[in-house]
Amino acid sequence: MQQNYVFLIDTNKQQLNPVTPKQARRLLEKDKAAVYRMYPFTLILKTAIDNPAIRPLTLKLDPGSKFTGIALLDGENVVWCAELEHRGYQIKEALLSRRQLRRSRRNRKTRYRKPRFDNRKPSDNWLPPSLEHRILTTETWVKRLICYAPISELWIEKVKFDMQQMQNPEISGVEYQQGELQGYQVREYLLEKWGRECTYCGKKDVQLQIEHIHPKSKGGSNRVSNLCLACEKCNQEKGNKPVEDFLKKNPGLLKKIKSKAKKPLLDAAAVNSTRNKLVKILSNLLATKTSTGAQTKYNRTKLKLEKQHWIDAACVGDVDNIKLLTNQPLKIKCNGHGTRQMCRTDKYGFASRYVPRIKFVKGFQTGDIVKAIVTSGKKIGEYTGRIATRSTGSFNISTSEKLIQGISYKYCKIIHKKDGYSYAF
Repeated sequence: MQQNYVFLIDTNKQQLNPVTPKQARRLLEKDKAAVYRMYPFTLILKTAIDNPAIRPLTLKLDPGSKFTGIALLDGENVVWCAELEHRGYQIKEALLSRRQLRRSRRNRKTRYRKPRFDNRKPSDNWLPPSLEHRILTTETWVKRLICYAPISELWIEKVKFDMQQMQNPEISGVEYQQGELQGYQVREYLLEKWGRECTYCGKKDVQLQIEHIHPKSKGGSNRVSNLCLACEKCNQEKGNKPVEDFLKKNPGLLKKIKSKAKKPLLDAAAVNSTRNKLVKILSNLLATKTSTGAQTKYNRTKLKLEKQHWIDAACVGDVDNIKLLTNQPLKIKCNGHGTRQMCRTDKYGFASRYVPRIKFVKGFQTGDIVKAIVTSGKKIGEYTGRIATRSTGSFNISTSEKLIQGISYKYCKIIHKKDGYSYAF
């Protein structure tokens, strides 16, 4: 497993080129550097570097609805990568729950604030909080990386799914189905919608063809809602039969296909809504260039690389060759900064326990990542993870494997302050 390169800054916090893990260990062993930050792992030199020889790096992003791939390239070498997991759907569910609770209180005529009645017009660049979150978290990580690495250029995939209208050229059959660039964009949409498998038999890792659910010869259109993916065998067997006749012996699958065919692709809609604003904001930070999703897939297929978010990011833009010097991306998950509730409630909404008024306990706060070395008692061992504080000074530590309760603050040492994210490899 090849690890990410380590970010390096001098004592004046001037960005230097990232170094290999081996070089980083040598700097620490010789006491020439100290750990400046754990995530992303960054070293700070104990001396200043005058006129350093800097090789400008390129930052590449593959924005998505649930994940954003991040790759940092030194020429054609991928030296650092990460996958940023958004929490847009959790935000949407939280807002929906709040709206329902408020409406319920009003209907029960409890003392509660009245609903806003003016139809206020939102600003032109307004986005729902669940979509704005994706932009803000991506911007945050671009700003962080700029602080730790000499980045001179930014490439971003500005993908667009035209989910309403597709051109209908006067061609038919396989020539259109496996067509040029437009067909490539349609195929990308369908691969996401149908899970990269045959709609009828469920086969994966086979050549998939674009298939009309309602046959074109019997009035079916080329609209995306009438398209799916099928392997060659199923495509030939179905021919120009209506899907009801082809699947009359499998009503469960027929119902599933019909319900999914007209279901909008929420992930694609989220990307469509945020792409322009994201590019506009990031262009204020770095010289920004854009590319298409079709170009990204072409590059990845040409180089015979597997599909992962960070690999897609590395393949964005003009790519002749890529050398992966790392294959262990930093997994970044957005957790948020907690809640403002004054007390916790049970499943019925009644208060069950209070929330301490003090935020810090013995110098720790909930969300800090700590390393605890327990030397006595029943829980002897070494634990690293996120803590939940108690006013008694006895904390809970959530590791990647389990939850350890009742660890005294005396055994804990902070390795990363709470910043709203959790990290893993």
